[in-house]
Amino acid sequence: MPDAVAWLVPGNAFCKQLIPQPNEAVLKFSLARWMKWVFAFLVLALLAAGVLRALSARQAQTDALKASSAAQAALSSVVELAQSDVIRVRPVVIAQGLAVSGTLKAVNSAMVKARVSGELQALTVREGDAVKAGQVVARIDAGEVTLRLRQAREQAASSRAQVEVVQRQYDNNKALVDQGFISRSALDTSLANLNASRATFNAAQAAAEVAARSVKDAVLTAPISGLVSQRLAQPGERVGVDARILEIVDLSRLEVEVTLSAADAASVQVGQRALLQVEGSRTPIQAHVARINPSAQSGSRNLLAYLAIDNNNASEGGASLLRQGLFAQGTLGTRESAQLAVPTSAIRTDQPAPYVQAVENGLLVYKPVVLGLRGMAGSEAVTAITAGLNAEALVLRSTVGVLREGVKVRFTPVP
Repeated sequence: MPDAVAWLVPGNAFCKQLIPQPNEAVLKFSLARWMKWVFAFLVLALLAAGVLRALSARQAQTDALKASSAAQAALSSVVELAQSDVIRVRPVVIAQGLAVSGTLKAVNSAMVKARVSGELQALTVREGDAVKAGQVVARIDAGEVTLRLRQAREQAASSRAQVEVVQRQYDNNKALVDQGFISRSALDTSLANLNASRATFNAAQAAAEVAARSVKDAVLTAPISGLVSQRLAQPGERVGVDARILEIVDLSRLEVEVTLSAADAASVQVGQRALLQVEGSRTPIQAHVARINPSAQSGSRNLLAYLAIDNNNASEGGASLLRQGLFAQGTLGTRESAQLAVPTSAIRTDQPAPYVQAVENGLLVYKPVVLGLRGMAGSEAVTAITAGLNAEALVLRSTVGVLREGVKVRFTPVP
């Protein structure tokens, strides 16, 4: 029995023969192969963990974005508007008319010119200064004209003395003719000399009056009341006769000269009202047709109409807002009619059909509309609505901008 068991002992040579022992190279190869699979598994596990983490982060971002969009949509689902942001559709009087434009011009203007030649003196007013009718605005050196006046007066005095001498001769000759000492022809000659002397005296006296008038003309005065618009000469400058010195305009009465075609002029009459927008003025200016030129312009065959403006109604703080030369444009009304209308700026045209943004039952809706005539309602351009809107509808003004259809509308309470 012991012999039978002894062969099972590991150290027994017989056992070594029966059970083959593993090779060392085979063991190393198996271990290396096992480590490679372990490393590959670890790499795959790390990659899977990274992918799962990235997917989780993206899902978290998506959820946050959805939550933010939902919150923003919830906030933007209600739009708060002021009462001034909407207009209630009602029938208004629309004034149809012609588009006109022109330049403001003073009805009364005057040019101060020199009536005598000489050196300009005492010119103290400048552009923008107010002057009164008859006010002295400049003087011209009167030394030369004063000497001419003295010369004319001396000649008149000499002619007067000559008339007196010839008058005495005539009186003596007349007495001699009555006594028969001289002939009648000698008396006629004396009478002719007397008439010639009187004519010479009258001419000399007239020349003296002309010289006196020239002295008076050396003082330049304003012919009208107004403002100096141009100063065309300087003190010390020698000016000639009819040289332009100053231009004075009266801004209390202004008018606009507009050009009308022959077809348009047929509907224009004196007294028709016009609404003009003058550059630099915030409010429109009322005007009316004062007169129409009866003659057409050569070449273009256009007619000129003159629109009078009451400048007293266009003042602010006592200073006139209108000036000569400013450009004005507007509408000359020719017909009026009452229709449902909205401001022209409130009509949207970014879709195939024109529409307006209206408020119905607290929601913003797009209302397609059918447009009618255009014109002016007071100082605002409006367009008639023939279909698509009812009276008392609320329409958003253009200042609000474009809003999303279907949003809720809430009005700010008026304090």
